[in-house]
Amino acid sequence: MADTPEPSNGDNRPPDGSAPEEPAHIHIAKVEREGERVRVQRPGRPDVEGTEIVRGRKAGSQFARRVREGERKFERGDDDGTFKATRRATAPGTRGGRFFERARRVLFGAPIASEEHDEQRLPKWKALAVFSSDALSSSAYATDEILLVLVTAGTAALTRSVPIAIAICTLLAIVTFSYRQTIRAYPSGGGAYIVARDNLGDVAGLTAAAGLSVGYILTVAVSIAAGVFAVVSAFPEVADFKVGIACVAVLIITLLNLRGISESGTIFAIPTYGFIVAFAVLIIVGFIRLIIDPDLQAEPLDSWEHAGSSAVLWFITLRAFASGSAALTGVEAISNGIPAFRKPEPRNAQQTLMMMAVILGTLFLCMTILANQFGVQHSTEVSAPAQIAKTVFGESIVFYLIQAFTALILFLAANTAYADFPRLGSILAKDRFLPHQFLFRGDRLAFSNGIIVLGLASVALLVIFNASVNRLIPLYAFGVFLSFTLSQSGMIIHWLRTRDPGWKPSVAINIVGATTTGIVAFIVGTTNFLAGAWISMVMIIVLAFFLWAIYKHYMGVERQLAIKDDAVLWFPPEIKQGQAVLVPVDKISSATLRTVEYARSISKNVSALHVTDDMEDAQALREEWNRRVMDVDLVLINSPYRSFVRPFISYVDALDKVDPGQYVTVVLPEFRTRYPWQRYLHNQSAQRLKTALLDRPNTVIVEVPIHLGHPNQTAEQLS
Repeated sequence: MADTPEPSNGDNRPPDGSAPEEPAHIHIAKVEREGERVRVQRPGRPDVEGTEIVRGRKAGSQFARRVREGERKFERGDDDGTFKATRRATAPGTRGGRFFERARRVLFGAPIASEEHDEQRLPKWKALAVFSSDALSSSAYATDEILLVLVTAGTAALTRSVPIAIAICTLLAIVTFSYRQTIRAYPSGGGAYIVARDNLGDVAGLTAAAGLSVGYILTVAVSIAAGVFAVVSAFPEVADFKVGIACVAVLIITLLNLRGISESGTIFAIPTYGFIVAFAVLIIVGFIRLIIDPDLQAEPLDSWEHAGSSAVLWFITLRAFASGSAALTGVEAISNGIPAFRKPEPRNAQQTLMMMAVILGTLFLCMTILANQFGVQHSTEVSAPAQIAKTVFGESIVFYLIQAFTALILFLAANTAYADFPRLGSILAKDRFLPHQFLFRGDRLAFSNGIIVLGLASVALLVIFNASVNRLIPLYAFGVFLSFTLSQSGMIIHWLRTRDPGWKPSVAINIVGATTTGIVAFIVGTTNFLAGAWISMVMIIVLAFFLWAIYKHYMGVERQLAIKDDAVLWFPPEIKQGQAVLVPVDKISSATLRTVEYARSISKNVSALHVTDDMEDAQALREEWNRRVMDVDLVLINSPYRSFVRPFISYVDALDKVDPGQYVTVVLPEFRTRYPWQRYLHNQSAQRLKTALLDRPNTVIVEVPIHLGHPNQTAEQLS
């Protein structure tokens, strides 16, 4: 059995001042010697990182063996009672587990330790590919959306496409300079949610978060649908399979992002820069051909939209501006992902933002001018860039290369959402607006749960809307411009409150930004309301209430599990030594103290175990533990690969090797909630640990019920 840990907080006297019982540091090892049971004295806790009991050749004989350094599952940390789990501690122990581990490595790559996080940061050339692919790719479909709306007023109205494009580029400049101020003021990232909540309150913050979340989901759906449209433009015979192609594309991008942001940035850089070069060549050659032959026109298509004769030209113009403003979606991504940049993060983020804005504005405006000069109209089968490319190059290899890079950038534009949505989800989870599972980083330091949720939600939209860009676009821009407006409004309050150096020009820029984006949000919401904007509005409202319900639940639980400042848990000396008991600890609350209290009631040999990848927070937890809990030591295990279950199991295995055959009891708190949906917000780590322990011999699992939110359960009763 495991040893009783040494007290680590002074003399650990009980509150009544009586002298504490000296802990017994006698380890009972079942070593047979002449038919007698030998008592082996071991000071302190068991030497789990260096010693194990091994069976000898003779029946019943055992001996102690020093574990070689390369074979150890734990390394002793700098402080007493602190261990670091090695790669062997997180490795599966079964043949089936090792098979799945190898399969995971093939799909996602080898695990990356937490201390290597800085090495995964992005240089500017990679960051441009990761965070700007969405914005840059919009130049491939924004012109189409303007033409689709203008043609309802007749072909003569198509000439308004260039002034509309100029207005959108002006708006792009305003938003870009506004977000430069956001990067300067909030270098830790978080974007519109952090800015709005910090300066305008929880309601504005949740609205911005919901708008961004819906925008990111729609970004994936629209980008993939547009990529499929580019493929169909080149190969019309695959049109019947567009939904299946879209779903496969989402699956591939999801898997690539689960491999980590740095690796995905390398993969996505090739199509991003290939697209920029392809469109640059198309624009340059296109203008040269216009100079040589000013009468050059695109070939009319049977699939062109039928020209209408609407008399409400001002409304059509506003709606075309609203649809074309989809070109600005993704501009905020860089301000959300500042921590992913290499140092100095804010300066690199600002420079990348400016590069993205210049490239986007140039490509979008030039493509719109070429479409107007060539007489291109919206087609349900061939995109506007494809018509321009066919007019300039014919059906040559260059045309197909341009279509290939266009399809790739549109598919991979979804990567911007994959870079930002999981990061936003982790921030919301840290603030208790989303389940704690969104804080989890996978083997490759990516927020895996957020990536998976984004992929599933996007597939659902693609199936529901038949992977149609025209049906998805009306839902798209409202949430993004709503978050733009809230972010810029929050920045106005920020500068007025802090009055940092240079605050006057900054507040002027943000006033212009908030006013302009607010007007655009109103235009987008009203002109596209019946076309589908109402759906995104409903999604934002429902999601905001859902986030608030989660927050309300977590705060209620925190109040219910709160402990008094002077609360101390100590135990009378009557209990016998007993079997080894382990209590996993995440944080200190009345639920934790109640679980430890029960564990101590069945054994004196109790240890609490905290598995973490953040040793700074762990040391703060130990300091509080030593103030509050008497006679139960807290063991810290640094898990550099962010695994919780395997290091815990490896620690139990290490105890077994020190004293083979001993029973180990693991006491787990089990939260019982008032409403069924709240159960998914708790117990997930405990359930995974319980499932793993059920297959381990000589292991007893005890669950201590903690009833949350029940009207008859008070905080005093829990304490």
